[in-house]
Parts: sequence; structure tokens; C-alpha cells
Amino acid sequence: EKMGYRRYWLAEHHSLPNFAGTSPEILIGQVAAHTKTIRVGSGGVMLSHYSALKVAENFRMLGALYPGRIDLGIGRAPGSDQVTAAALSFPGQPREIRHFPRQVVDLLGFLNNDLEDSHFFSEISAGPGEPEVPDVWLLGSRYESANMAAQLGLPFAYAHFFGINVEEGPAIVANYLQNYQPSEHFPEPMINVGVHVVCAETEEEAARISASRNLSRLFNITGRANGIPSPEDAAKYIYRADEAAFVKQYQNVCVDGDPQQVKEGLDELAEVYQTHDLSVVTITHSLADRVHSYELVADVCGLTPVG
Repeated sequence: EKMGYRRYWLAEHHSLPNFAGTSPEILIGQVAAHTKTIRVGSGGVMLSHYSALKVAENFRMLGALYPGRIDLGIGRAPGSDQVTAAALSFPGQPREIRHFPRQVVDLLGFLNNDLEDSHFFSEISAGPGEPEVPDVWLLGSRYESANMAAQLGLPFAYAHFFGINVEEGPAIVANYLQNYQPSEHFPEPMINVGVHVVCAETEEEAARISASRNLSRLFNITGRANGIPSPEDAAKYIYRADEAAFVKQYQNVCVDGDPQQVKEGLDELAEVYQTHDLSVVTITHSLADRVHSYELVADVCGLTPVG
């Protein structure tokens, strides 16, 4: 908030030692309680694990407590492996992806208390009272999510940092913009692009710090996740040829370097994706390195606090 950032979003991950955030709705309340102006939200709630009504009530409550400051980002990915997804649903069964569009429509209906009269749950009123409804963002990295956001008239947050379909990313976003159906709450399309960033005083220092994230990413996808290694441990790791190739490809979707290099990289992404709304995702071993990276990015991008 003091650095001038406009939003702070919290993710949902389960059974992953790399990440501490399992409950964004709880962390949102804590962050919002200790700030005054910055918007706070989920990036995102993995809707397939939950009842649409319960998610709506959680975020209507947050909206009542912190009016005009809450974002509800929702995703269809499990944020976990299949076994963990099963545990989250037990003794029931994990919801199939095909049910996600229905869940999103139901969630919007509960949030606004405007389900169609023919809906089975039309007589249910989501509490509390009549708070300011949070802004709903649909998260994703594929055409399916972008198309759904366009059809429902919702903002779309594209996960560039996933490294999935990055070559198609600009086309996915352009397709969303071209097919957007204006809605009551969002008459114009809104795009946010999430990108991995490590910014340091020098290019060499950024490379040293980001090595932790790169190795953590490799361990995560190969079932060896065990926290974020230190830069020293990352420097000692001996990569196999296939692992080195993976990390090199992964680095291509990251924006790392000194402040000027990072600004140029972010400016390029903003132009390619036709937006000035970027989410900076910074994963480091040291909290001090993470905070300093945010400070450098805010300074070089000319961010100023609200108010």
C-alpha cells in the first residue's frame, strides 16, 4: 500500500510446502484489516472444491467489512494434486471440470442475490444484508476460461506466469477483448496479467536470487517440493540436461533483472497483452529480497500511494 500498489491478491494452494496460503478468504481479512486503501483479493479461490453459496457468503461478508476493497478471483484448477483434491472433497467426490461453468453462474447469482426464479435455490438469500459486492475476476491461462469470462461479462486475469500456452497468450486475451459481452457491473472488458518478477540492484543479483524460484519450480513439477531453497543451495544444484532445458524455458516467461530491465520487460508485456494492469508474482527464499524487489519495481514504474 505504501509503495503504491493497487491490489494485493492471495493464492490458494494445498499440500504444497512451497506455499503457505491455503485459505485466501482468511488472509484477505487479515491484510484488509491492516491496510486502508489497497484492494485485497483472492488469486484465486479454487471454486471446484466448494459450495458456490458458501464462497458467496464469505466474500459478501468481506465486502461488508471492507466495502469497495475486495476482489474475488476464481479459478477452476484444483491448486493441488489429485489425492489432495480428493481429500478436500471427502467423503464426497471431487467435482468434474464440466461443472465449473454452472458453479460460476450460481456464484454470481448468490453474490448478487438475483438467481432466476426457475433456479432450484432461488429462494435462498446469501448473507449478510446488502453489502457492496466484490469485483469478480475469472482466472485462467486457456481459451476456455477467457471465453467464459467474455460471455459472462467478467474481468479476466491471465496467468502468464504458469508458462502454459504463453505463445497463444496474446491471442487468448485478444479473443476475450473481441468477444466481450458487457455486463451491468463491468460494461468494459478488464484484463490483468500475472507475471513472475525478481528485481534487484543488478542483473547478476537478480539472477542469484531468482535461482531459488527456478529450482523450486523444477522440484514442484517433479514431485520434490520442499520449500524455497536458498540461493546458495540453488547455486550448488547440478542440473541434468533436461532439467536445465526446462528451467531455461521457464525463465523465458519471467521478468528478472535490474530495475530498468524489469521495467522494459513489464512495458513489453503490457503492450503485447493490451493492458496496464499487471500482477507481480515474486517468489524468493528471503522475505527481505522479496520486499526489496517490490520496492524497486514500484519505484521504477512510478507507483504512488493512493490518497
